[in-house]
Amino acid sequence: MRSIANCKTCRRLGMSVCGREKCAFKRKPYPPGVHGKAFRRGLSEFGAELKDKQRVKFLYGLRERQFENYVLSAIAQSAMPTDEAIVAKLEMRLDNVVYRLGFAKTRAAARQLVNHGHITVNGKRVNAPSYQTKIGDEIRVKQSSAQKALFADLSTTLKKYSAPAWLELNKTDFSGKAVARPPAGDFIKSYNLSSIVEYYSR
Repeated sequence: MRSIANCKTCRRLGMSVCGREKCAFKRKPYPPGVHGKAFRRGLSEFGAELKDKQRVKFLYGLRERQFENYVLSAIAQSAMPTDEAIVAKLEMRLDNVVYRLGFAKTRAAARQLVNHGHITVNGKRVNAPSYQTKIGDEIRVKQSSAQKALFADLSTTLKKYSAPAWLELNKTDFSGKAVARPPAGDFIKSYNLSSIVEYYSR
């Protein structure tokens, strides 16, 4: 993920996917390289679908096989529209929920918190970032971890933070839970999920 670290991927995809406040795309909103500013070439239909796919994949920090599996499983199910199922699978990942609750500033940082055993789900430590949380699950910073320097500024950070409406956040004990399914409307409009479905349906 070196390209994410120096924001070349963000600039190539035309949006910030690294989650960093000082993302280079905000200063240089054009592709990297000596001809970046002059880059005007249009994309083919396949190229546009590929770019849409890459945007979402990098936004959530996923490997190609992981992302493909999410999309294909969303296509295979019939409980809800495919695009809504994709959003649900991505947003309900444990690392994303930890990020959405404000316990980490980026999804990459949230993934590290989960990997290092700092997060519990319903009282049990879970160290798999891809763990699919469910409505009603309690996600909490482990009590012994909350005393560490890693979380020293979290109380201050959370005072100014508002979690999405589908999450319930307890700012005093560093816990939260999913109380509804993540809304998909704005996400679908922003990331053209129908194009991504087309890409994997070829």
